[in-house]
Amino acid sequence: MEFHNLVYVQQLPVSTGEAWDFFSNPANLARITPPEMMVTITGGTGEKLIYEGMIITYTLYPFLMVPVRWETEITKVSKPLFFEDVQNSGPYEYWHHRHSFREIAGGVEMVDALEYALPMGLFGEMVNTLIVSRRLEEVFRYRRGRIEDILGRL
Repeated sequence: MEFHNLVYVQQLPVSTGEAWDFFSNPANLARITPPEMMVTITGGTGEKLIYEGMIITYTLYPFLMVPVRWETEITKVSKPLFFEDVQNSGPYEYWHHRHSFREIAGGVEMVDALEYALPMGLFGEMVNTLIVSRRLEEVFRYRRGRIEDILGRL
């Protein structure tokens, strides 16, 4: 199993608290995901903000209209500094996503640090090279724009 790491940094003209309130609300995930992926949160949004042990389930269509069911768990929360989620079930062999926030002049710096691995050995690595890594870049590029539309640009 080969691990891949991606890091995305974005500066926003909001307070740490405002950033926390937005990103720790699971319902906002659909707002910042490309519409063609048709993300539907199917469970875990009864509570407005995340907490350790929270399970969130989704259905999405990341590629060629093939539905994928995904379950993540919030494993660590340190309000308003960071929270982490891992995949319990879904398309990845391993998925760990850390969302962190730190105050900077004029706003907050948000960092998405992602570590993932795909199943199926060499075939999975080929799929990562041809599809998954590119799709993740597209998703996070789209998110960057949507987040700027919603929260502003620093």
